[in-house]
Amino acid sequence: MKYAVETQELTRTFGDFVAVNRVNLRIPQGSIYGFLGPNGSGKSTTIRMLCGILAPSSGSGHILGMDLTKQGEAIKEKIGYMSQKFSLYDDLTVMENLEFYAGLYSLTTVQRQERIENMLEMARLKDRQHEMTANLSGGWKQRLALGCSILHEPSILFLDEPTGGVDPKSRRMFWDIIYDLANKGTTIMVTTHFMDEVEHCDYIGFIYEGNLIADNTPASLKRDLPGVLLELPTQDPMGLLNDLMAFEREVLDVYPYGTSVHVLIHEERLIDYQTYEYRIITPSLEDVFVYYVKAKRKERGL
Repeated sequence: MKYAVETQELTRTFGDFVAVNRVNLRIPQGSIYGFLGPNGSGKSTTIRMLCGILAPSSGSGHILGMDLTKQGEAIKEKIGYMSQKFSLYDDLTVMENLEFYAGLYSLTTVQRQERIENMLEMARLKDRQHEMTANLSGGWKQRLALGCSILHEPSILFLDEPTGGVDPKSRRMFWDIIYDLANKGTTIMVTTHFMDEVEHCDYIGFIYEGNLIADNTPASLKRDLPGVLLELPTQDPMGLLNDLMAFEREVLDVYPYGTSVHVLIHEERLIDYQTYEYRIITPSLEDVFVYYVKAKRKERGL
């Protein structure tokens, strides 16, 4: 298997603060890799190192087979990057932004015309090409930003929380574009804190406080969760949670989840819950993330 991204012990510190701690990544070419974690967990810092915007404090990495620290300029020619903050020019029209980025990528006249036309079609901005960018909604702006980031047809695309602040309809349309790009062979690494978005990624990495705490396919992450997961419906999740914890039953994890309480137990402990109305459920990625975060905190004695 060929990997578009490989890192070994990739680390970034800011003074005494460790933003990214010895992260090892392997992202297969042509796949969509979802990088999930709360704000401040190290997602953006990792992306910026992989794009050559930030130098690693230690560790190493290869992007498309090129050394991250020695071949930074060559790497930049092969990647696309979209930051979480809108990075285009509000005082230019949609078309002027596309033409500006085409110039930055040194596209020929023929390439420029063809690819701008393709981007307008892909982002469904053809009818708005002469509209001022400042007048676009958040969803339309994000699609324009994506179009500008892939004008040069990069082999790998880094998207840093591209759907933050975007309405659900625009989010779905944005992901349709991402799937289409991946189907055509582009490797995509996307950071997000939306659990529903990563459900359809080929691979997922969970990062927490700078540490990569889990890394696998969505199906494998769910399957590898130990024990069985119970859902106990209730009108008072916190009250039920307190009742369950008062009996000090042996559990792997227990926490409120909407209008229910989720309890992760060894299968032989099902007998402890005979008096409750429960059902055994398949873990969601949120359940998986909660488990690994708590495991990491226990490891650190928190």
